[in-house]
Order: sequence, then C-alpha cells, then structure tokens
Amino acid sequence: MAKVAINELGVFTDVVSLDHNDLIAIGNGGTRIIAQIPAHGAVELVGVAKTVAVAGTSSLVFDIGTTSADPDEFINALDADAMTNPVFNTGDQYTAGTATNTSGLSQAVKQGAAVQDVYIKVTDAAIASITAGKFVIGLRIINLAKFA
Repeated sequence: MAKVAINELGVFTDVVSLDHNDLIAIGNGGTRIIAQIPAHGAVELVGVAKTVAVAGTSSLVFDIGTTSADPDEFINALDADAMTNPVFNTGDQYTAGTATNTSGLSQAVKQGAAVQDVYIKVTDAAIASITAGKFVIGLRIINLAKFA
C-alpha cells in the first residue's frame, strides 16, 4: 500500500494506492486501516478511481468507512472491477437519514471527539486469483483540533 507524499496531495489530505497484491493480502472479507480521522475531525470527501484494469476476477467489491465489520459510511458496496469512472461519497453517511446531501455540495460526516480509523473492506471470493488492478483512494479529512 503506497501513500502519496504531502506535496502531491492537492485537495486531498490522505491518498492511498492499492494494487492487486495489496488486495490479495487484505483477503476476502478482510479489512485494512487506510487513514485516521483525528479527534474533533470529520470526513468531507472520499473518492475511488481504478487506474489499472482488474484481471482475474469479476466480483471485487469495496466498502470504506469507520466500522471495521461493515465500513460502508463513505463508500458502500462499490463494484470495483466494473467501475469505469471515479466514484465519490456513495456511502451510508452521504446517502441516508439526516446526512442526505441534496445541495450537490460535499459535507462533513462522521464527526467525533475521539480518533477514528478509516477501513477498506475487500469482498471477493476469487481475490486470490486477481492478477492485475490498481486503485487510488483519496480522502479529504477536516482536522479542527490543529487550530486549538
């Protein structure tokens, strides 16, 4: 798992790159911490882009969020091998309940007074057969505590 250098981040605070070997290491139903939301922070934006086509599987699904067993707050049930365009903010925190965003603008979600880990969950019964593929995940995390 590669992380991007500070001067390359642009509008993102965290960027992670996962290739097919990283996905095999995570395993079917496995999770990996890819970022942290600091205390008194929140997440404004999460995006996933497929930068290298997937080979060896056709059932690759990603979830990204803060609940280790079912991290779907930011990205929910993304059909990763079939995606043709980047995907942003499709998780439960962006699409359900009081967090529904009807303005077309991004908004901060998962606010908390304590540090929260951000997980990716990989679901694919054929993950051991994947021979190619690369994904870039970008997050924009707000950290108000740094101004305290």
